Amino acid sequence: MANQLAISVGQHSDRGRKETNQDFHGVCIPREPQLGAKGIAIALADGISSSEVSQVAAQSAVTSLLDDYYCTSDAWSVKTSAERVLVATNSWLHAQTQQSRHRHDMERGYVCTLSAVVLKSRTAHLFHVGDTRIYLLRDGALEQMTEDHRVRVSSTQSYLARAMGIDRRLDIDYRSLPLEPGDVFLLATDGVYEHVDAGFIVASIGGAGDLDRAAQAIAAEALARGSDDNLTLQIVRIDELPAPEANEMVRQLSDLPFAPLLEARMDFDGYRIVRELHASSRSHIYLAVDGETEQTVVIKTPSIDLRDDPAHLERFLMEEWIARRIDSPHVLKPCRQTRKRNFIYVATEFVEGQTLAQWMTDNPKPDLATVRGIVAQIARGLQAFHRLEMLHQDLKPDNIMIDATGTVKIIDFGATRVAGVMEIATPIRQINLLGAAQYAAPEYFLGEAGSARSDIFSLGAIACQMLSGRLPYGTAVPKARTKAAQRKLQYGSVLSDEREIPAWVDDAIRKAVHPDPLERYAELSEFVYDLHHPNRAFLDKTRPPLIERHPVMFWKVVSAVLLLAVVVLLGAITRLK
Repeated sequence: MANQLAISVGQHSDRGRKETNQDFHGVCIPREPQLGAKGIAIALADGISSSEVSQVAAQSAVTSLLDDYYCTSDAWSVKTSAERVLVATNSWLHAQTQQSRHRHDMERGYVCTLSAVVLKSRTAHLFHVGDTRIYLLRDGALEQMTEDHRVRVSSTQSYLARAMGIDRRLDIDYRSLPLEPGDVFLLATDGVYEHVDAGFIVASIGGAGDLDRAAQAIAAEALARGSDDNLTLQIVRIDELPAPEANEMVRQLSDLPFAPLLEARMDFDGYRIVRELHASSRSHIYLAVDGETEQTVVIKTPSIDLRDDPAHLERFLMEEWIARRIDSPHVLKPCRQTRKRNFIYVATEFVEGQTLAQWMTDNPKPDLATVRGIVAQIARGLQAFHRLEMLHQDLKPDNIMIDATGTVKIIDFGATRVAGVMEIATPIRQINLLGAAQYAAPEYFLGEAGSARSDIFSLGAIACQMLSGRLPYGTAVPKARTKAAQRKLQYGSVLSDEREIPAWVDDAIRKAVHPDPLERYAELSEFVYDLHHPNRAFLDKTRPPLIERHPVMFWKVVSAVLLLAVVVLLGAITRLK
């Protein structure tokens, strides 16, 4: 028996009698260590015929699963990893429809059905949404392993009850079963299975040396029997299974132990520890050198205190998955895992530089051009999150690094929220827990879910602090727990007699940090643009009253006027006497 899983695959897809092929399929067979840690993934999706963009949905569903599944933590189960990816993809597809002209007609939106199989060690994991199907051929018998999510209205009419992108929520069918050598899985769209009987399928696959040719023969038979739909199927045969003792490795990867406290010159999973960089109640961060590449890296391990806190540990494991999905020069990059992992940890690139917090201490009065450049780079990093329907939610100077070349990178993803994947009950609980309240948007303190505008608030607060040395509302935001209290928040202008800052720059920051998210910028690019160019809306607006621009000066003037009135009144009374 072999020491690793081996399969044979045959695939075929054709538009049939339709003008466009709205199906999509794919297989990913990784090398070790991912083959043992994550397994082999096979997926097939079928776009709905009523939509002109459903082929985009089908392609996105398959490619996202095959790419992002391998970015999830090795410590997650197959079920957790695949479902997290599918839920996030579903949320993205649904959002694309909501932003299109078909937002009121889901049958014309970004919708598809999907079936997938992940083969890991000696187990098959099946995931299914819609009316594509998965069959198992074992010992000459073909068995349907999935249930069609289709409601029959009559003998000639039916509609999909579940599909990718059709709703914000996604209900995924899941099952697992032990594998046997010689097992064959068949994934097929309705254009195939509705027109070909089991006998023909079994005969075509049985003993076939060329599975691609078998797939073509089955599709051709479906077409000959009158199929008027797209024709796509995948045939996967289990050739070899890992030896039973190899399951021990799989068990370790799905239930990894916590790393011990590391010390300088210690060898750890192929890394040589140089020194500890930072320690907190949540994690320990070390500088290390990869023994294979001699590359300097950063190792982050969860604190032993998290052993009994699954929510904290789940956030920690989520960080690596998020980092692997994002590709931006302004977001910290994870290191490629090329060796078996024996502990829970994350390895990332080493950014030689300083945090923005330290930079602001060293540069208390930076020039406006430098501040604009830093804000623009942070915004580009945040845009990489937002494009993937992610919110950073913990943007603060301590989570931003500036390297020796002046490149700015966002480095911490512990609070990042992925659309459709909610790790924590409420945003306010998360912020209190992670300690970023002073930079958090006011809506979080009302218990509301954040949005891209919430990250814009945090960026605006950082810009304000760099230019003025203080936050836009001081320490008042975390204390404002009602709408009424938030309406009373007083913005602290960045304008000063000591610095030459245009009034329209102050207006841009004021808009970015407005207590009401609907009054803020909708896009990061708009904020960055207004920091560089005078916005006519600001220049043409009516000048705000003195009490809003300089409340202290206003009350000083009022007090002086009242004092003068009292003096005049007393003089008049004295003359009358």
